[in-house]
Amino acid sequence: MVLPAVVATERLRLPLWTADDVAAMRDGVRRPGWHADFPRRDDRDAATLWRAGDPWAPRSIVRGTTVLGSIGFFGPPEPAAGLEDGIDEVEVGYGLVAEARGWGFATEALTGLLELTDAAGIRVRASVEPDNKASIRVLAKCRFTQLRGANEDGELVMARPLP
Repeated sequence: MVLPAVVATERLRLPLWTADDVAAMRDGVRRPGWHADFPRRDDRDAATLWRAGDPWAPRSIVRGTTVLGSIGFFGPPEPAAGLEDGIDEVEVGYGLVAEARGWGFATEALTGLLELTDAAGIRVRASVEPDNKASIRVLAKCRFTQLRGANEDGELVMARPLP
């Protein structure tokens, strides 16, 4: 399955990052349309995962004309480690600038991507700091109900069963 270059939800657009976006993040250059607090450290970290032409790469979370954060997968789907159920799985990450939190944007962006992964039969997992209550709420709203314990960084690993 190939994800579209831009995913649209009711209030948001989720375009894949371009080479220019990633270069600007790496070089500390501000681009037009970026919120004053974007990119965050996590966004710059996500830029290290970017590969040209990869539909599973990081995307911007855009409301109107302003980039408020990022969402994306940590690579293409692959068989889940330690599971023998034959279902391909992918890990997702997301984040917003502080001013954009609490408006449902993370839930809406994640739901937009999950509609596509569900249609393709791909399970999604996420890793979250145990004290990040807001992110845990987002995952709960999006039906991430399988707790798989913690990863090597002490983050909770949660998965979302396919519908």
